[in-house]
Amino acid sequence: MNLSKGNTVHRSELKNHIDKVCTDRLCVDTRDVNIALEEMATEGLVFSKDEQVQLTEQGIKLGREWQNLLMKKEPIIEIVAGIVDGSITGLVVILSAFIAPTLPLRFVTFAAFLTLAAVAITNFSSFLLGGITEDLADMMTLQTLMNYSLSDIPDKKERDKSLMLVKHLFTVLHKEISRSNIIAAIICGTTTFIAGFIPIGAFLVLPKPFDVILSLSVVAAVVGIFLVRYRSKRTKVHWKITLLETVAIVVVATIASLIVGGIA
Repeated sequence: MNLSKGNTVHRSELKNHIDKVCTDRLCVDTRDVNIALEEMATEGLVFSKDEQVQLTEQGIKLGREWQNLLMKKEPIIEIVAGIVDGSITGLVVILSAFIAPTLPLRFVTFAAFLTLAAVAITNFSSFLLGGITEDLADMMTLQTLMNYSLSDIPDKKERDKSLMLVKHLFTVLHKEISRSNIIAAIICGTTTFIAGFIPIGAFLVLPKPFDVILSLSVVAAVVGIFLVRYRSKRTKVHWKITLLETVAIVVVATIASLIVGGIA
């Protein structure tokens, strides 16, 4: 159901969507739905008129927050990790090729894109498996807390009904989160490859000295402008602090990679 941007839904349709989560034995009464909607209207989350329900601005904002929390709709860490890993990989490849200019172009091209593809695939695999594991653990913790909160309901019938509803709710969430994790892993792998492909491609195609200048400028623009702005917006931290953190991490990681590569 999409209730954003002023869309409305009839109460009966809302009830049908709720019934999809429940079994016949755990059917939610229309009276319960109406009571819940009245409470939400009192809290300023919905606007109800002539059996039509519409989310308020506050309701839309709160709904997005719940979606991000429960269904991981916004893959923030995947985007950040993809940009950082791709940029660092591109930077390391460019500086390595610049330090050792005698290497054949064919060898540099093969090694560059092999390295970039390996990092992108590794990120995809890591975030897919790690994301699923972490989210399932978080869901189990949240379900335990909700079950503990519902155990205070004095009426045994209502308490058992509520506990079973929570169980069915988390079954639905499990499917949605698994789908979100697959999408997030694809985003991370793709972002990693693109963030590294652009500067590496510029370095390999352009003549000297424009190859180094433009490729490093691309990395600086992606890390220093886009990534810093994105992190600052999501964390609500001043961009200057975010810039210092980001540059420090990228520089240290790049130097460490060059040192390890030189030793190897």
